Amino acid sequence: ISDQTYCDRLVQDTPFLTGHGRLSEQQVDKIILQLNRYYPQILTNKEAEKFRNPKAALRVRLCNLLSHLQQSGERDCQEFYRALYIHAQPLYSCLPSRHALQNSDGTELDSGVERWELSDRGPLGFLACLSVAVGLALLIYCCPPDPKVLPGARRVLGFSPVIIERHISRYLLTFLAEDLGGP
Repeated sequence: ISDQTYCDRLVQDTPFLTGHGRLSEQQVDKIILQLNRYYPQILTNKEAEKFRNPKAALRVRLCNLLSHLQQSGERDCQEFYRALYIHAQPLYSCLPSRHALQNSDGTELDSGVERWELSDRGPLGFLACLSVAVGLALLIYCCPPDPKVLPGARRVLGFSPVIIERHISRYLLTFLAEDLGGP
């Protein structure tokens, strides 16, 4: 078991938690409300209003909340982690302190499956690449042929759907034959 306290973990996780886009305003508000309304009450009404002030930037409010909790003590930090687990479980599982604890304790079960992140650009990066590929395909197949284009290139592009279709149909027929044949 690690000697790291919840306050130490919060110090380690603060840069991660205050990173751009990690916690939404709704998640921060839910965490603050839980720390204010549920037993044990960690934040007073006045403190909760200060940390939920919409006039202040979200990152500033979050930094102020985390530093307040670090100064308040171990129990308050522990309750913050409980609220974070309830309202932002995917983020909770990615915390740097959790990875450090799992590596030091050896309690993490290895599922044998590696997580691969292909891109940090998210779905918009994928859609941009897909639209470029579709646009190029439409350009190649829908534009009228130019007689000045090399005849060999036009011939290869003209027959590529036939070649692709022949290979794909062979695999599809094999798949269907196995499926219809039974076990």
